[in-house]
Amino acid sequence: MKNRAIVILGPTASGKTSLALALARHLKIEIISLDSALIYKDMDIGTAKPTKEELLSVPHHLIDIISPKDSYSAANFREDCIRLVKEIEQRGAIPVICGGTMMYYKALVDGLSPLPTTTPEVRAAIAKEALAVGWPAMHQKLKTIDPVSYQKLNPNDKQRVSRALEVYQMTGRAMSSFFENKQCQCPFERLEYILLPENDDRTHLRELIRIRFNQMLKDGLIDEVQKLKDMGDLNLDLPSMRCVGYRQVWEYLEGKLDKEQMIEASVIATAHLAKHQMTWLRGSLANAQSALFKKELKIGDPNNLEVVLESLQEFL
Repeated sequence: MKNRAIVILGPTASGKTSLALALARHLKIEIISLDSALIYKDMDIGTAKPTKEELLSVPHHLIDIISPKDSYSAANFREDCIRLVKEIEQRGAIPVICGGTMMYYKALVDGLSPLPTTTPEVRAAIAKEALAVGWPAMHQKLKTIDPVSYQKLNPNDKQRVSRALEVYQMTGRAMSSFFENKQCQCPFERLEYILLPENDDRTHLRELIRIRFNQMLKDGLIDEVQKLKDMGDLNLDLPSMRCVGYRQVWEYLEGKLDKEQMIEASVIATAHLAKHQMTWLRGSLANAQSALFKKELKIGDPNNLEVVLESLQEFL
C-alpha cells in the first residue's frame, strides 16, 4: 500500500464513519477527515463528530483544528492531506480519507489554480455595493465579465460571488480563466469506495437525515448553538455558521423560525447537500481513470465491510 490511500466517500448520513471505524478493527489505519464541518472546535453535535471513544480507538486527523471564527480552504486541506498521507505511511499505517466534502476532494484529486490574492479594500468596496443592491444583482454583473462563474455560482453565494468579482477587479480577468493552469494532481494513488443509495432511493436517505437530525436535537444541538452564539464573535456569514443545521438553529434562537420550521429547513438543506454530493459521486464513478480502483457500495448494506476487505486483498 506504499504511496496509496483508501478513500471512503458518500453523502451525508450514509455511514462513512462507521465503515472506516469498522475497517480499523481489521487493518492498521489512520483516518483523515474529509469534512469541512469537523474541522471546527466546539461544533460536535450538529457535525455528527465521532465520539471521544471513537476518536481514541483509531488516530484521526483534521478534526477540531480551528475555531469557528476562523476559515480553512480547500487549498489548506490539500496541503494537509498530502502531508498526512506521507506521515501515516512512514508510521507503517494505511491512510483512510473519509468524508463527503467534495470541494476538498476535488482540490486534492485535480489540483488547484493559483488564484491571485485580493486586498481588504477591494473586498470592502464589493461588500458595500452588495449591501446597497443585493447579492443577486452582484451575481448578475458576472454575466458579462465571467459567464462561466455566472453559470456555476448561486446568486446568493456571497463568498464565491464576491471572490469572482474581486479577482476581476484586481486583474481584469475572469476568475474561471485561472482554472486552466492547475497545480500538479494528487501525488498518491487512491482506492475509492463510494457509498450511494440503492436504486437512487432518496426518500429513504431523507428519512435517515430526519432521524439523525432529531437525534441531534435530543443530544443538545440547540444548547450547542446557543453557546456558540453567546461567544459574541460569530455570525451567519462565517463558513462555520453556514454548516447545515447550525444556521437554521441560530435563526430559531433569534425567533425567525419556530421549532417545526427549523427542523424542516434543516432536513431540506441537508437533503439538498446530499443530492449535490450524490451527483458529484456518480460523475466520479463514471470517470474510471481518476483512481487506481473504484467500488460502489450500497448505503446500509451489512456486507460493505466484507466487500471492502475482500477487494483490498489485491493491494495489501
